[in-house]
Amino acid sequence: MKEIDEASMAVAKAAKLCRVKVVPMYPITPQTHIVERIADFINDGEMKAEMLHAESEHSALSAAIGASATGVRTFSATASQGLALMHEMLHVASGNRLPIVMAIANRALSAPINIWNDHQDSISQRDTGWLQFYVESSQEALDTVIQSYKIAETVLLPVMVNLDGFTLSHVYEPTDVPEQKEVDEFLPEYKAKWKLDPENPITIGPISLPWNHMEIKQEQQADSLESIKVVKQVHEEFAKKFKRKYGNGLIEEYKCKDAKTILVCMGSTCGTARVAIDNLRKKGKKVGLLKLRCYRPFPGKELKRALRDKKYVAVLDRAISFGMDEGPVCSEIRNVIQCEKTIIKSYIAGLGGRDITEDRLVKAINEVDKPGTGWLN
Repeated sequence: MKEIDEASMAVAKAAKLCRVKVVPMYPITPQTHIVERIADFINDGEMKAEMLHAESEHSALSAAIGASATGVRTFSATASQGLALMHEMLHVASGNRLPIVMAIANRALSAPINIWNDHQDSISQRDTGWLQFYVESSQEALDTVIQSYKIAETVLLPVMVNLDGFTLSHVYEPTDVPEQKEVDEFLPEYKAKWKLDPENPITIGPISLPWNHMEIKQEQQADSLESIKVVKQVHEEFAKKFKRKYGNGLIEEYKCKDAKTILVCMGSTCGTARVAIDNLRKKGKKVGLLKLRCYRPFPGKELKRALRDKKYVAVLDRAISFGMDEGPVCSEIRNVIQCEKTIIKSYIAGLGGRDITEDRLVKAINEVDKPGTGWLN
């Protein structure tokens, strides 16, 4: 059914459609609308779930870990300092192989304090063992939450669904909300392979020792890398059933085939980038957009295939790797391409909610042959 929803409502509806049972939460701008909407669903009897009001984000994720360990589908949401406060427990969730899904309404980290969007909060958590998706629209936010549960429960790893704060979380746009029956067919009831059960007691999260810790982490890493296949497979299943797709689930290419210059973006910026690409094409410039949808696991082979033969690649980061003279996404792309014929230029843009306009994207493309990191102020 077509509805007009802000991305926060779209995410909340997705959680309801996925029949989430436990929602630990702590409010923080700009994610608060997500859990407010879920609270409405629960209070109105539309969603059979328990909301846990924690005293901090650290406690909220701790509660999500406990709930997920009992074998129930668990959801939470946070942003910025809240996600940073969860850092310790992010490792616990992934290390215990718990398929939690959490929405991040991306927001700049303090200091100075700023409540607007960039990707510093989630990029800073890239090595915590969570899969990470970045969405462009309310529709993609809804669709990605639904896909994420199937992915998480297959590979037994938690997932972050990242949506730009305010730019998506508080903006209304048309969204096709599927019927409950359709989602039930795509995402069956979760049946945990193991769980905390008084009738069949087990230990989850025991101490590891020097002679087995590396093997445990090696297995977690192997499954993280192997999840690339699962992401693609689930995305194809979703596309077949719901008639919507986002590239191959990992990356999405727009007018890249004959392009000499490729702009790489994540999140809502991709919508503005498409307009910029179309207008530059009208002027005869062979440019294209590569949307990086899945940041973890990092789709190195797909990126190498798509970018290796291009003359110029302009990578736009909404985050900083302090002490490194380029953005974090750019560094990873440079590492996988490793082709001297391809000139890769890093741009830092959109920090603290600074608008990324069409003019700024055109500037990035026009200056891609100049050395050094560009700042699109």
